[in-house]
Amino acid sequence: MALEKKLHPSYQHNYYLFRRKVLKLFGGAFHVYDENGHLLFYSKQKAFQLREDFRVYSDESMRQELLTIKTPQILDIGATYHVHDSTTGEPIGAIRRKALKSILKDEWIFLSNDGREIGILTEKSFARAILSRFIKLIPQYYVITSVGKREFAEIKRLFNPFVLKYRMKLLTNEPQIDRRLLISAGILLAGIERRQE
Repeated sequence: MALEKKLHPSYQHNYYLFRRKVLKLFGGAFHVYDENGHLLFYSKQKAFQLREDFRVYSDESMRQELLTIKTPQILDIGATYHVHDSTTGEPIGAIRRKALKSILKDEWIFLSNDGREIGILTEKSFARAILSRFIKLIPQYYVITSVGKREFAEIKRLFNPFVLKYRMKLLTNEPQIDRRLLISAGILLAGIERRQE
């Protein structure tokens, strides 16, 4: 709980809406809102980079950088994304995409700073995952679980033919994974989905 008190207030919500910015020609940009439509984060994906690089800010002015999400690998669909707190410089952990599994059913692993697996983000239903790849009217639905298989968050893609949106709901006030990693996961989903479309 001591860590939670030090975090930026935007991390303290249990509902987040991730929305991709439309009509952006290079790189990617994403807004993150609370359930009342207030902007909590603004994220920008650097264009023309061999290594993925996302920056997360407190708003569109980009004066206060909160997080960096970067991978040392070059354009690898199974890359590991390292998350750092820009305000303290501390490493928070990492998120690794399981490349082969994600072809049919998206799966991401949350890692601690020492490389231990601390959770998993995966599409809830294999059948739904397959159908969503062929029928765009069927939105993707993910769950985040601890290593003990306890579900504590869910992410659902909202159907919109023009704008990519994901809704994240935390099912507990004390998630088993650092909230900064959870926000990073939502941004990565929006960024990677953007590249696949």
